[in-house]
Amino acid sequence: MTTIDWDDAADSFDDDPDHGLLDPAVRAAWARRMETWLPTARSEVLDLGCGTGSLALLAAGQGHRVTAVDRSPRMVRQARAKLAGTGSEVLVGDAADPPVGTRRFDVVLARHVVWLLPGPEAVLRHWFSLLRPGGRLVLVEGVWSGTGLSAARLTALLAPLTERIHHEPLSGEAALWGREVDDERYALVARAEPPHRHTEVVDVHLVLRRGPEVLLARRAGTGYADGLLHVPSGHAEDGEDVREAMLREAAEEIGVELDPDELRVALVMQHRGPGGSPRMGWFFEAECDPERPPRNAEPGKCSELAWYSLDALPDDMVAYCRAGLDGYRAGERFLLHWHEDGDAVAHDPGGIRRAVPLAVSAVPAGQPHRVEP
Repeated sequence: MTTIDWDDAADSFDDDPDHGLLDPAVRAAWARRMETWLPTARSEVLDLGCGTGSLALLAAGQGHRVTAVDRSPRMVRQARAKLAGTGSEVLVGDAADPPVGTRRFDVVLARHVVWLLPGPEAVLRHWFSLLRPGGRLVLVEGVWSGTGLSAARLTALLAPLTERIHHEPLSGEAALWGREVDDERYALVARAEPPHRHTEVVDVHLVLRRGPEVLLARRAGTGYADGLLHVPSGHAEDGEDVREAMLREAAEEIGVELDPDELRVALVMQHRGPGGSPRMGWFFEAECDPERPPRNAEPGKCSELAWYSLDALPDDMVAYCRAGLDGYRAGERFLLHWHEDGDAVAHDPGGIRRAVPLAVSAVPAGQPHRVEP
């Protein structure tokens, strides 16, 4: 494993060793971000290259059990003092190969660490091995005055390890840095779900209508696209067909028990997220029954449910979901939505349109299609 001299590396940052978190406003801004990156339930968090323990303290303050690691004994002493009384453990060790033995964690957190690694591929693979199934790797990185690690490069490094990578730009939020910044700063949240060769996850999405309106849910606490709106959705489990999966997800997410004949296929979309693998999405349409109104049945994964006009959809949506609803409204039935690496997960009103409608054959029913040799 790679050994890093963190005392020397600390001098390379344009912020102070505490990264500005001594400022209450900056600390509050990071606390808000941490709430979206970390699970809502109490979790085991490993903070690598913890420095003086500022992010570790925020995680501990949100109810998580924190193990923090830093190579610098001076930093570790400060972190131990800062975290005293929180039940946290602070260890002296190399962030690239933390001294945690066979322990596994729900979250591995590293801020401004990966860009210093001369061989990041092996280290990232090792960090993934420290995660429990479904755990998340939270990486805060950037490019400062021409040095650092771009989001595109880090996404490419993570792509062989997981299908689920959420990119969150941070440059535009001055509160995080105590000032305006114009360089690239971002977070990537990568889930411990290894890629599957020659297979695709099958998504199901419910377009629940109330006249001209459609129901949207705001994601929260999932580690993917949190804070953005999406239709009630999920994926088919082993042994389920897509209709069964949709019925189950509707009951689990919004407490609505639909009959199979209430569902109509609205749209089929193959889509790919930034740095991820392709998925096949089935969009089903159903009418809302006033006698069975939807409710937020999963408050740990959804912060709100609301109705929106299909003709005036909000911009703060997951990009492929917004593209699916736009295609549905336009009468399309088959779409491709292919993100490029480095694209944002969120819909960008002024960005490049990634949705491509697929033409449907006009061969009359009962007549064979000609297959060219």
